[in-house]
Amino acid sequence: MPIWDWFKPPRNLLVILLLLTLGSVSALSWFGWKLLEQERIVEAQRTQDRLEQAADRVAANLRANLAETGERLSTWAASQPSGRARLQQGLLLILTRDTLSAYPPERLLYYPIASREPEAAAKVFAEGEALEFGNEPLEKAADIYRRLAESKDIAVQAGAWMRLGRVLRKAARYDDSRAAYERLMALAGVRVAGAPAELVARHAVCDLSGDRTKAEALKKHLLAGRWQLTRGQFEFYWSEAGRLSGLEESIPEDTLALAEVAALIWADWKREPSARGQRTVWSVGRPWFLIWRGGSGRRAVLAAEPESVLKQACTDREALCAAVDADGRLLAGRREGPGRAAVRTAAEGELPWTLYVMSVRGGQQASLLARQRFVLVGVAVMVVFLIAGTYFIARAIRKEIEVSRLQSDFVSAVSHEFRSPLTSMRQLSEILAEGRAPSDERRQRYYETLVGESRRLQRLVETILNFGKMEAGARQYRFEKLDAGELVERVVAEFEPQIAAAGRRIELSSMANGCGVEADPEALSLAVCNLVDNALKYSPGQPTVWVECACETGALAIRVRDQGMGIAPSEQKAIFRKFVRGSAAVAANVRGTGVGLAMVRHIVAAHGGRIQVASEPGQGSTFTILLPTTHHKDTKNTKLSTSLS
Repeated sequence: MPIWDWFKPPRNLLVILLLLTLGSVSALSWFGWKLLEQERIVEAQRTQDRLEQAADRVAANLRANLAETGERLSTWAASQPSGRARLQQGLLLILTRDTLSAYPPERLLYYPIASREPEAAAKVFAEGEALEFGNEPLEKAADIYRRLAESKDIAVQAGAWMRLGRVLRKAARYDDSRAAYERLMALAGVRVAGAPAELVARHAVCDLSGDRTKAEALKKHLLAGRWQLTRGQFEFYWSEAGRLSGLEESIPEDTLALAEVAALIWADWKREPSARGQRTVWSVGRPWFLIWRGGSGRRAVLAAEPESVLKQACTDREALCAAVDADGRLLAGRREGPGRAAVRTAAEGELPWTLYVMSVRGGQQASLLARQRFVLVGVAVMVVFLIAGTYFIARAIRKEIEVSRLQSDFVSAVSHEFRSPLTSMRQLSEILAEGRAPSDERRQRYYETLVGESRRLQRLVETILNFGKMEAGARQYRFEKLDAGELVERVVAEFEPQIAAAGRRIELSSMANGCGVEADPEALSLAVCNLVDNALKYSPGQPTVWVECACETGALAIRVRDQGMGIAPSEQKAIFRKFVRGSAAVAANVRGTGVGLAMVRHIVAAHGGRIQVASEPGQGSTFTILLPTTHHKDTKNTKLSTSLS
């Protein structure tokens, strides 16, 4: 129903209903909004409580992990770590007054102090070096180095093989030189020229052979921390490996940062007398967490990234953790946006950093959205039901009002229809009763008029009674086979005496020979009679009405056509409802009750047919009754029987 119909009479009732609906919808919307707001506040409080609990768990886990790590460091500070002391993360350093050991060693590229592996004194090789760098033949120096290579001292052997390889290389005896370096390569745990003997030999072999594969292997050994080197030694051999392999590469930042941290630890431990402690340092732009146990004679230090330490403590999948130092720099984790977070400061929580614990927004947000969606759907359903109920109530009210108006119009029309013949009958009866008829001819005409008005009144009463029976479903139809053309001719013949005096006529065209139907003769005659009467009534200025009866494909068509006032397209469906009359008929003040076409529709529907109308305002109307023929019915029954058999 359009919104403007609410403000048509009776507008008071509909406006009140509309206002009540708007008020109810507004109240429901406000209630839904408050419910959503309350749900959001409750969910925020729940989230904060969960965050506080998660922060307590993370802080407790971190303290427990650090305490456990401290106990392990105390054990390692008291005795040498067993095996290689494999660690999942970080680097363990054991420091004494003169040594530094790393576990696992492959994580440390270079050391802040030189290796303490044995190396032969330079004076052992003084005679050979004097011949090598003098004007004497190189073969004499080579003989001295060969003799020293047979020494039982492995340090002397290493020094002799290194110098022999060098001399043979100067003599352009490259194969012999490479063989000497390969012998040197087999000597482990000893130094030559301040560097590991194996490293010196590998570098020389790569340089002599020019083999890039061996140079790449040397790179891998350097990155794996195979030898204990100083920073200068590492950088030299790294650049040499890059030169020999033909591919210069930068040192990975994480391993470089860890080596810098080791240098920082070695430089600071003499100045840090405390037997236990922890702190965070920055190296190559990255934070590192240090925790140590032990005194000034021996100390165990663990260097690890804060990210790995925090990850072990933050095991709650519904929480995001972040660690921040005293300067507000992010050490580990993530801080996503300005959302809620539970904070545990370093001072109050006895922690190395300030902890921020935030919720994982995905799952909680999805849960909140699901509950909000449920509330919204519930409120929306109630609002829809309320609006729909109001709409149908308003529609029913308007329909009842419309029906009441139509019934009132019907009573008024019927009263008018009754008054006209009754008034004529009373006047004529009084004239006849008082003997005021001037002649026998006039008296006979009065009698005939009385008979006509009586028939008219009887037809009106029978129409109303028939329509009442049809509406109540009490009308009994007696179907029989009949000739539709003859029935239409009889109906038309009944009208001819009445319209002949007015100079009007009905043109009948019947092409329904042999086209039989099963119908109630009285009911079908009444339907055709109503259509012909309407055609005559609603085309007062036209002398001719056309009636056609034809047998079409599978159906009998009875058409009644006029050239009267016509029917508007918007009213062509409504005129078949009871008490409804076209606006053109009402405007022209044409008498009628509004039940004729409704009764025709009932009759045609009871016969299994349908009625159609084609009309334009001012161009007349054509009403068509379509009924199934007996031949068509027999054909359908035959097909049904065949399919069943």
